[in-house]
Formats: sequence, C-alpha cells, structure tokens
Amino acid sequence: MMYRKWFLRCGVFALLAFCIQFPSQAQEKRKVIIDQDCAGPGGTDMQAILALVNSPETEVLGITVLTGDAWRDEEVQHTLRLLEIIGRTDIPVVPGAVFPLVNSKEYIAKWETLYGKVLYQGAWNYAKHNPVHGPYDIPPMPEGAPRTKPSTEDAARFMVRLVNKYPHEVTIYAAGPMTNLALAIALDPHFAELAKELIVMGGSINPRTDDPEFSLTPRREFNFWMDPEASQAVLHALWPRMVLTTVDISVQTRMEKSLIAEVSKSQTPAAQYVVKYAEANYLWDELAAVAWLDPSFITKWQKLYIDVDTSHGASYGDTLAWAPGQQPGMGEQLVEVQKELDKEKFYKEYVELLTRPTPKPGANVIK
Repeated sequence: MMYRKWFLRCGVFALLAFCIQFPSQAQEKRKVIIDQDCAGPGGTDMQAILALVNSPETEVLGITVLTGDAWRDEEVQHTLRLLEIIGRTDIPVVPGAVFPLVNSKEYIAKWETLYGKVLYQGAWNYAKHNPVHGPYDIPPMPEGAPRTKPSTEDAARFMVRLVNKYPHEVTIYAAGPMTNLALAIALDPHFAELAKELIVMGGSINPRTDDPEFSLTPRREFNFWMDPEASQAVLHALWPRMVLTTVDISVQTRMEKSLIAEVSKSQTPAAQYVVKYAEANYLWDELAAVAWLDPSFITKWQKLYIDVDTSHGASYGDTLAWAPGQQPGMGEQLVEVQKELDKEKFYKEYVELLTRPTPKPGANVIK
C-alpha cells in the first residue's frame, strides 16, 4: 500500500511538471481576421500581414481586402502573390468594398474647393509603383502576378460567418478604412458583440510631428477619413473591447535602415520580400499588429470615447475624442488608446516576426 501511494504521488508530480514545462502544447492559437487595404508590394500593409501570419501564436482565418491605400482589385492581387511567396496560400483572400458608403473621389474634389487640399487620398491620388489608375485596372506587378485566385465570398459575409462559427473567439484586426466592417454590422447587428475584440490602426488626436500631412490638420487620419460614415458605425458598435493605434503613437516609429539591415540577415522568403520592397515610412499597421501580439511594450494607455465627424463641413472625417464624463453620449464607445511605447522592444519583436520561418499551414495548436 505504501509503495502504491508513493508511485501515485510520483505520477501526479510528473504530470504537473509536464504541464508546467509544456503549457503551450494544448493552447489554441489566437484566431484573427485581417481586414486590410493591401497596397503592395511591401510597405506597412504587407509587413503587418507578415507579422501576423509569421507569429506562432496566430491562426489567420482570412484576409479581407478593401480599397484604401490602393484600389481593392490591385490589392487582392498583391495579397495573393504575397501568400504564394511565403507558402501560405491556404489563407483565404476575400474581396470587400471597392468604394466608401458615402464619400467619393468626386465629392472630395468639390469639398477641396471650399476647404483646401487633402494631401493623401490613397487610391484616389497615390500609386506606389504606377500612375494613378481606375478602380478595376490591374497595373504591372513588380513581384509578379499571382496564379492563385481569391475567394468568391464577399468580405462582410465572410466575417459574419466566421464570428458566428467561433463566437467570442475571433479578433478583428482592422488597418484600413472601415467599410467592410460597417457592411458586416449592417448584415448582422450582433456581429460586433460576437467578436472577441477589435484592434484598429486609425484616428489622430494630437500628434507631435512636423509632418505636413498632420501638422496643420492633426485630427485627419486616412483610415477614418476615407469612409467617415463607416468609421462612425464601427466605433458606435458594441465590441467587447476596442484598441486604437493612432497617428500620435505611430509617428514615433519608422522603418529605419538599421531594421532593414537586421531583416536582411534572414534568408526566409518573408524576410527577403520585406528587404526587396521596404519603404522608409512610419510603422503604422505593424505597430497595431505587434502590440496586439504583445502589448507589454506599450508603456502608456488612455481610455477615451472616440468618434468621427460626419457633418460634411471643414472637419469631415476628422477624429473626435473625449475623456470619460465629457462625451456627448450619442453612441460613442470607450476605446483603449495607445499613447507611448518602448520603441526598442517593439523593433526587436517586429524584426523577429519578419525574420522567423513562416509557420506551415494546418497546425491547430501553438508549437
């Protein structure tokens, strides 16, 4: 009897030791849908996708694409090609909105005659490698045209279907205009509540910068501005949690030459893609993505009520913000806003994500 108890105790201790030593073996990956305006090749949109796909913690359920930095159809092609390069064609690429709900290139051209020029208008006035073109044109692609095809499902229905399939498990990472999300909310009023959380790169409150895009218009940020009505609908929805990476914190970062040099040391397809097409720009979307994976390098937070001006006057599309107790109470929701970061820690984690081998498809637990 004494020996039996001794063996039983040894077995229990061995089991506990195993669980302590290997806690992640049974831990499910963090499900995420990437809702992104996927201009490419390279740049903040694609590098954020790479950071999320390369993380061993994530299960990317799909990438929903909409017009923003570039037109949707061109972005879809860049996304498909990126996934081919890194060997992750199992991830669905789902086309979404081509145009905002209300705003348009033509309307803004008239608005500018009253209120002044808008420097950056994404697909409407900027193209990375080709002249500005129409919404359905596919210009030559520096990285080569993809052979794979996008999903035949539309983005809003895809997102609604997935959050209903995995209620309270799916994080929505949104780093483009908000049109796809607004359409999903219109399809299913419970869409936001069924998600786990919403992670947003968007908004601008009071950035400290000499950048001409923000120094004279500090409340104008492209993702909120391009579709203000959609942004307002999303910000008023009842998400269990909303996190916001604004211009204010993003302009504290940059894709510096030293980072590109560190990435170049890796021979993985993802790293070599980054090095080939890297741009010396702010790490807008990457900051939001990596901070979701590890928020510990965000050193200061602030809870604010956030909205977007939809009045069609001089401040159309501007970010509105109030401290708790000062909000007008017209549907605004409390948002966790990032304020300061440990930049060196962020850079280290960011480089590690870009240079590590891309996880192979099919794994359901963290390895």
